[in-house]
Amino acid sequence: MVRPATAAAIERVKRQIEEEGVLVIEGIRKEFPGVVALDDVRLRVRPGTVHALMGENGAGKSTLMKIIAGVYQPDRGTIRLRGEEVTLKSPLDALSQGIAMIHQELALMNWMTVAENIWIGREPKGRFGLIDHARMAEQTEELFARLNIRLDPRAQVSDLTVAQKQMVEIAKAVSFESDVLIMDEPTSALTDREVEHLFAIIRDLRARGIGIVYITHKMNELFEIADEFTVFRDGKYIGTHASKDVTRDDIIRMMVGREITNMFPKIDCPIGEPILEVANLTLPGVFHDISFTLRRGEILGLAGLVGSKRSNVAEALFGVHPAASGEIRIDGRVVRIDSPAAAMSHGMAFLTEDRKESGCFLILDCLENIQSALITRSHVKAGFIEQKEVTRLAADMAAKLRIKTPDLHERVENLSGGNQQKLLIARWLLTKPRILILDEPTRGIDVGAKAEIHRLITGLAAEGVAVLMISSELPEVLGMSDRIMVMHEGHVSGFLDRAEADQVRIMDLAAR
Repeated sequence: MVRPATAAAIERVKRQIEEEGVLVIEGIRKEFPGVVALDDVRLRVRPGTVHALMGENGAGKSTLMKIIAGVYQPDRGTIRLRGEEVTLKSPLDALSQGIAMIHQELALMNWMTVAENIWIGREPKGRFGLIDHARMAEQTEELFARLNIRLDPRAQVSDLTVAQKQMVEIAKAVSFESDVLIMDEPTSALTDREVEHLFAIIRDLRARGIGIVYITHKMNELFEIADEFTVFRDGKYIGTHASKDVTRDDIIRMMVGREITNMFPKIDCPIGEPILEVANLTLPGVFHDISFTLRRGEILGLAGLVGSKRSNVAEALFGVHPAASGEIRIDGRVVRIDSPAAAMSHGMAFLTEDRKESGCFLILDCLENIQSALITRSHVKAGFIEQKEVTRLAADMAAKLRIKTPDLHERVENLSGGNQQKLLIARWLLTKPRILILDEPTRGIDVGAKAEIHRLITGLAAEGVAVLMISSELPEVLGMSDRIMVMHEGHVSGFLDRAEADQVRIMDLAAR
């Protein structure tokens, strides 16, 4: 007699979850010193759906996700999971209750293998309680086969590309077999082909009834993968709609509260004489015979698929990993760049691809981060920093880039990803570079901030700064570049002028 009643009860719970949602957030408020991050926000995620969470950087998206994942605790509000109110005291608590999260900033341990990262704390044990590494590798291979991921479980994470690390994070989250999966900017480091692969994984998870919260700044992704979306602005709930009921412009207006009429405000500006000339730059096993010229006032876009070694070339130019052979000329003179300090002495600046690993000093405050590249002899007298002047310059640049922070003494780890990115740009702009290398300058930045950064880049070019811009987003490359250099597997496969360039031509060169 018990079994029919139990089955009926289970069926009622299923219906309740389908109607109400597998995850329901109501009235959540969260304050940090000097700022209200979330003010009475709500979110409802139904099982078997992809729910996109949209908003500018600093809108509160990541803060809410960290509350759901147990990283933060709310000051007020309720969280209901599968129809029951829950308190999530830690990430481990959230995982145990069926919530997994892929963070925007990758959190893998570089000195461990792929398999060790995925199963940490859940490793299969053999005799005498020792970790069974062979079985762990088998489990990883089974997981990868299910997700169609081609990676060696025994590979060390430090040897992987950013895109490969992202796939490991995705596999790790899926391995928990959770009811709710949070993806915070999961495609920020992926190529179009890898994005298609990720979407295939998401559709499979959706078909299995998992509720997916998907944070993205890419509008094309929203309409391709999301069933519903919710918009936050300045920590407040703005609205929820089915994706099929709105347009791209509708969403942008909800996000920023204004029209954005020109995403790529490229202006024609005089292109001067060559400032940077590179000839046959080679780093054995990485790239070879890289040759190009960059002129004053020019924006040279650098495109290519993951594995094309675009970032490696940028690192060689800035002296992070110097080339073994080849020639670099600045203003017609051969120079030796074997360190970032040497590059900076020649007027170069470099915004790296990975703001967490090689960009921001997360435990330092905003002022310390901005001024780290600014403290030169021009701002040091008698061995002491001209702190008043440095602080004024940093504050002016932070205001110009609209970096959202209570003040310059806020720790950078408390800023949103997009504001961390703008902080790095502020740091390098204050050095007044003559040659600016930008590796994925708008990665993880919202649509409003992207337009601001694009205007800033084209404005710098108009002032005579030579810009080398690496981007995985072809619309950005096409919209911002005077010329485009395309790489394939460590070599230059061709150049395209702005007038002749399109996505088909770029992809043709990138795949050669």
